[in-house]
Parts: sequence; C-alpha cells; structure tokens
Amino acid sequence: MNSEEEFYDAETGLESDDSCEVSFKDALVFESKQVTDGSTSQENGVWERRKALPAEMISRNNFSVWSILKKCIGMELSKIAMPVVFNEPLSFLQRISEYMEHTHLIYKACSLSDSIDRMQVVAAFAVSAVASQWERTGKPFNPLLGETFELVREDDGYRLISEQVSHHPPVSAFHAQSLKHEFEFHGSIYPKLKFWGKSVEAEPKGTMTLELLKHKEAYTWTNPMCCVHNIILGKLWIEQYGTVEIVNHSTGDKCVLNFKPCGMFGKELHKVEGHIQDKNKKKRRVIYGKWTECMYKTDKRTDMSEGQETVTVIPGSALLWKITPRPAHSAQMYNFTSFAMTLNELEPGMERLMAPTDCRLRPDIRAMENGDIASTEKERLEEKQRAARRERSKDEEEWATRWFQLGTNPHTRGEDWIYTGGYFDRNYTDCPNIY
Repeated sequence: MNSEEEFYDAETGLESDDSCEVSFKDALVFESKQVTDGSTSQENGVWERRKALPAEMISRNNFSVWSILKKCIGMELSKIAMPVVFNEPLSFLQRISEYMEHTHLIYKACSLSDSIDRMQVVAAFAVSAVASQWERTGKPFNPLLGETFELVREDDGYRLISEQVSHHPPVSAFHAQSLKHEFEFHGSIYPKLKFWGKSVEAEPKGTMTLELLKHKEAYTWTNPMCCVHNIILGKLWIEQYGTVEIVNHSTGDKCVLNFKPCGMFGKELHKVEGHIQDKNKKKRRVIYGKWTECMYKTDKRTDMSEGQETVTVIPGSALLWKITPRPAHSAQMYNFTSFAMTLNELEPGMERLMAPTDCRLRPDIRAMENGDIASTEKERLEEKQRAARRERSKDEEEWATRWFQLGTNPHTRGEDWIYTGGYFDRNYTDCPNIY
C-alpha cells in the first residue's frame, strides 16, 4: 500500500481542549437527577441530554506512542496511522462543533450597539472556542471523506452542519447559523501536525468567519498554535501560543491577541493578552486572561503580576467570559466537558432524520464510546474508503462534495469552503454509503 492510499488517522487529535467548560444552557439535564451510566434519562416524560458516556475511558497504560513516533521526528503526521486506543470517541467534525459551546457570547455581541464593545465580546468568543482543548490529549477520529455531523440546538437557537470535504489533505468545513437569522459562523480547517521528539505541534490552518447579520459585520481570525508536551515520558500537558488577529471587515477595528508560550518556570502558561484598536490604529481596550479560565477587559493598560495560578484582575476591569468547571467524572471520560459528553448521543427519533453520513452512525466511534477498541471496525472502514478511492481512480472520477464547495471567502478574498445550503431540507437520497 502506498502512502497516498493509506487511511491516516492522525489528523487533528491534538488540536485538543482544555479544562474549561462553560455552562451548557441547552443541556436539559441540569434540572434533573444525575445519570451516571451515560444512558438517556427522562424526567416527567421530557427527554434529557446525558451527563456521562456509556463507559469510562479505555486505559492506555499498555501502549507506547513512542514505538510509532520515534521515526517521525520533524515529519508532518497527517499520514501516520495511530492505534485507536490513543483516540477519544468523537470525530474531528464533532470536535469542531465544540466551538459552539459558548454561543451566548455571540448573542451578547449581537445585542451591543458599540462596535468596540462587540469586538471585545467576539474576542472572548474566539478564546472560548479553543478552551475545551485543555487536557484533551486524546485524538479525535479522523473523519472519512464525505462524513458529516449536524448539531441542532433549538434551545440555544442555532444549528450547525459540517462535512469532511477533502481527504488528502484533510479538510473539514462547517457552517452554523442562528435560527432567527442573527448570525452565521463558518470556516474550514486543515490541521497540520508535526512531531518534535518530545512534543506534537498542531497548526490549525484555516479561517474562522463570524457574521453579525443585524450589524452587517464580518469578523475573521485564525486559531492559535497548539502543542502537546511529554509525548514520550511524563504527564501530557497542552499549551497554545501565537498571535491571533481578529479583524472587523466592516469597521476596520482589529483585536490582536497574544497567546503566550509557557516560558521559563511556567509563569506565562495559558495566558492571553491583547488589545483592540480602531481603524485609525488607536488602542481602545486591553484584553487579558487565560484561555483555560476567563477573559477580562479594561480601558487602561496596567502592569500585571506574573506567576499566579489564576488571573490577577486589574482594578476597573470587567469580566467578559468565565468557564464553568467540568463534571467531577471528566477525567475518567477523556476529560470531556458536559457539552462534549452529549455530542455522540443519538437523540430520540434523530436517526431517521439525519443524513446516513453522520458520524454518530460510525460503528468504530460508537464501539469506543461503549468501551470497546473495535480495531476490526476501524480497519473495515479504512479499507472501504481505500477501495472507493481506487474505484474513482480507475474510472477517472473525482470526488464530489455534497454540502460545501470550494470558493472564495468574500471578506478575506482567500480560498474557503462555502456552504451551498439544503442540508436541513432532509433529502439525503444521493448521500454516499461510507459506513
């Protein structure tokens, strides 16, 4: 088998999450009794989202990632097949949907009349979107070509569709929209992973675009770099670093955020500092905090003390966003947030409505969620995908995406995958059989 035929499962596993968890307003379970076995619960006849997975995390104690990665130092890892035990029971498409955990920040931005006020809340949303990566060292399953995931949360007033639009290189596209036409949030992600001996570095190539329709504004940014340390020995830990620029293409306002690397003695670990400037490059606000905890804003620049376990609040600051602790059993369940716990759950009646390509129907992910590594299912799906690719090659046929098409982002003028619409019309007769 040549490298081009290999089904690589190393895509974005290390784009991971953090120990943050915002209150999940849509999870009806918070009003009811605890469900500890991951099963669906009903209270007074009303269905509730689950609070736990069906089984605890599969132990990795008897497996060595070094045996796989020792020949890959300095290499791009997208075509290196990883044992399923190093995964978490979610597809990367589901991982992308975790951006929506903090949608209340988008609604807050929509409600504000001042563009600088809107920018600071959009900046908080951009930081919160990567917060679930803290301590999420398991790798999500690489999506199959044509795989989809839909997320409909009527209580939070939005719906999302994502599709794996390319396999070589791996590209995932998503589009979310408010049910009341208040916002659209979309993008495409091509994660590039490199192994550096003791760490794996993930570069999340791709642009995020948030449109506030009432204000006729469009914001774009690219997520920070992510690095997972102590791959070979010791406790795994995650840092995110790099400069993130959020641009308001309608007003010319810009927010520059610096995700700080750990530094000596870990003093800078998880810190985010930045500022908002208007179209005349005049600094209007300072934003600071930790992507694992919270974000604040202040109108004046003040020296901040270093080396604190939590964020030192500057007098006169206002809180923009704060996480909610993860469930007590999160460590036994891949360090999932409450939001992540619900993503692979099949809601009552949902299976007959959603597309047959939805990743909640993938048998290998379902098996892992239930505590079974299911390597044979993974191998079957890999071979089915390779066989389909060989058939297309023999017939000189190119893969056709179903819900997105390659085009131009109207705000950045860069290449982007654009949602063509129609998914929620529920007509899936021409969807491929990928499972």
